[in-house]
Amino acid sequence: MIPNLIRRFVIMAVAVPLAAAGARKLGDVLESRRGNNRASRLLRQGADTLQGFGRPKKQRRFSLSR
Repeated sequence: MIPNLIRRFVIMAVAVPLAAAGARKLGDVLESRRGNNRASRLLRQGADTLQGFGRPKKQRRFSLSR
C-alpha cells in the first residue's frame, strides 16, 4: 500500500508537471514555425488541463451560475 501511495505521489508531483511543460514548449515551437494552428492550440489546452488536474475547483459562495 505504501509503495502505491509513493508511486502516485511521484507521478502527480513530477511527471504531470513535466508533461505539461513539455506540451506547452512543443506548442510554442510549432506556433513559432507554422503560426497559430489547431495542433498548437490543442497542445496548449492540454498543458492547461494537466496543470489544473488534481486541484479542486474553488467554490464561490454567491455564484449565480454553476
